[in-house]
Amino acid sequence: MPDELHPLLVVLSGPSGVGKDAILDELAQRGHDFHRVITCTTRAPREGEQHGVHYYFVTDSEFDDLIENGGLLEHAVVYGHRSGVPKQQVLDAMAAGRDVVVRTDVQGAASIKALMPDAVLVFVAPTSVAEIEERIRARGSDDEERIQRRLQTAEAEMRRQPDFEHIIINAPGALAASVDQLEAILRTARADHRR
Repeated sequence: MPDELHPLLVVLSGPSGVGKDAILDELAQRGHDFHRVITCTTRAPREGEQHGVHYYFVTDSEFDDLIENGGLLEHAVVYGHRSGVPKQQVLDAMAAGRDVVVRTDVQGAASIKALMPDAVLVFVAPTSVAEIEERIRARGSDDEERIQRRLQTAEAEMRRQPDFEHIIINAPGALAASVDQLEAILRTARADHRR
């Protein structure tokens, strides 16, 4: 449960396909009240994705306006498209006393930590890059070139694990254990914030 005086800002990173959304879905199922930040992206929606639910799908000029007006907490080019974290969404949720979870890449996590030093950085790792490849291929939404790009990015991201305060290994079939770990991290962070 959030602490109304000290809501947490949790930054969740890890390779594409590692299960970050599954962990957050399960955390919500367990009754945790948190605001899951909806990021902006200039890429087109994938099948089943909805504007304002999965992402805010924006044009390049709308993205430029957000940058120019200081509307993004961080932004980057991801797989050829720009994506960013809307700053006001984070500030509003925290002002309302709600914990906030941001899913972003490793560079985004570092940028947020620099701006908001109290942010709790959590890296979700697979047991191996081969496992990521299996998950990405199972999605069936990427061509071979994109799969290879995602795998190269995953390898680079895995090397950045030491930049994070907490690491969760999300092994196949062990979602509950991963969420248990995240709950423990949140309890510890909340206790630290109260001191």
